[in-house]
Amino acid sequence: MGDPSAGGCRRTSMLPKGFSRLAADSRFTRSSDHQAARPSKAGGFCRWPGRRWRVSMPNNSRHRPADFRVATHNAILCFFIVVIMSDSSAALPASLTPSMRDVLRRMERAARTPMHQLGAQAAKAAYEAGAGVLEIPRQPLPRVEELQIPARDGAQLPARLYAPVSRDDAPAAGLPVLLYLHGGGFTVGSVATHDPLCRQLAHLAGCMVVSLDYRLAPQFQFPVAHDDAWDALQWLAAHAESLGADGGRMAVGGDSAGGTLAAACAIEARNTGLKLALQLLIYPGTTAHQDTDSHRRFARGLVLDEASITWFFAQYIARRQDREDWRFAPLLAPDVDDVAPAWIGLAEYDPLVDEGVEYADKLRMAGVSVELEIYKGVTHEFVKMGRVIAEARQAHRDMAQALRGAFGLN
Repeated sequence: MGDPSAGGCRRTSMLPKGFSRLAADSRFTRSSDHQAARPSKAGGFCRWPGRRWRVSMPNNSRHRPADFRVATHNAILCFFIVVIMSDSSAALPASLTPSMRDVLRRMERAARTPMHQLGAQAAKAAYEAGAGVLEIPRQPLPRVEELQIPARDGAQLPARLYAPVSRDDAPAAGLPVLLYLHGGGFTVGSVATHDPLCRQLAHLAGCMVVSLDYRLAPQFQFPVAHDDAWDALQWLAAHAESLGADGGRMAVGGDSAGGTLAAACAIEARNTGLKLALQLLIYPGTTAHQDTDSHRRFARGLVLDEASITWFFAQYIARRQDREDWRFAPLLAPDVDDVAPAWIGLAEYDPLVDEGVEYADKLRMAGVSVELEIYKGVTHEFVKMGRVIAEARQAHRDMAQALRGAFGLN
């Protein structure tokens, strides 16, 4: 599980199936069988029978060195001159981490046009221009290659392969491989916007990562993104050996909309008998509609707001009935028995946090092994803010540890 002091986090221990634990350090409580995790002013952690959870807890007494804060000051300003996703005029929660609060305050002062008011093409360009500014530096890797993956309709999908060792130094059996699907509401984002994250995962986990440029809305609407992701996963399994990958050790993962695609691909893989070692889901969208309590509580001012979510989904979903399709809303899948084990990472102050917990519940109730991390005091998109948010760097380590464990690399 690593050294908690390294990332300024405390965790509850992992619990075997059928056991419960009172974790007094946690501020998350479950108020009913039908509601997701909620912050508790009184502290404490109610019993969650039959689940395996790890809840990440930041230690706010730890501070970044002064020179690090100075070095990132201009980067934050630059980022929010280029792109913001939300209307940040709402009051901020008191228990945001200092770093997260600083980022959000700068967003508010920048007062730039929200992404959902830019139009699709301008939003794509803005996200591309600003996505890497708060990221950690790009990790050099000995092998980075551009790929073309065929889709079912004959389109060639760009993809990028990352490997922590050269082809000559790779093990004879091949490297385990993660197919990564970027976030962006099915409308923005690309291999380029998630390049630092994918490099870091390949480096920390010791595995190959293939990042896919699936086709985006509004030009390509549901279910094209899903079909592209599933076609790529099948292609990767069929061509693993030629890439120097081990087709017997595969995982699928993604953040936000990419987490939705990854969860749906894990169900497709179960349906067809394609064995996956792990599904790595970073604040995934799983519901058909924005009707959870966290969507109401965190509707404004926290990076991803309801106006942007509504706009993203309007770009991607052409027919209302498509929102009820489990390929868009994995929580509506008829069953998730025997899908791949899951690592799910959520942000406390995220409209998507409740549906992430609900999906973890659904998996666990089906007997699927689940590790859930809830990072306190941070918002949606935090994993791409590692230059200034310590919890992002901790999440990178947690994801890598989950991959290493699933791939048998520990």
